[in-house]
Amino acid sequence: MTNCSELEGRCNSGWRTKSRSSPARAAASAPQPRSRWPRKKAGILGFSTALALELGRGGITVNTIAPGFIETDGVRNLPHYQNIRDNAIARTPLGRPGVPRDVAGAVAFLASEAAGYITGATLHVTGGRYAT
Repeated sequence: MTNCSELEGRCNSGWRTKSRSSPARAAASAPQPRSRWPRKKAGILGFSTALALELGRGGITVNTIAPGFIETDGVRNLPHYQNIRDNAIARTPLGRPGVPRDVAGAVAFLASEAAGYITGATLHVTGGRYAT
């Protein structure tokens, strides 16, 4: 793990870091066996949480963004794109796909001073699809 002395003066400076864990894209395009994807996601979430705990005393926040179905050129090129899109929209309470600016807004928020007391969190940008 990293400690504040290894971060070259970033401690207590309001430095922010984000990681990304993607439920929708990986599920739609994951190769067989699909058991690799949840292990990778769990690793990203666990690592981000550990960093948040370790670096928080230095004033560094660490959070994860978990986007849902985000309509991008890469997604549009997937086999069976229209079926994937229709299924995602049918299961999304907001009734539309996400767009890159939805994720960009979440990143901008977590990087802002307004999120200065948020650390170790996962922000789901899913249109409510995975709400519990």
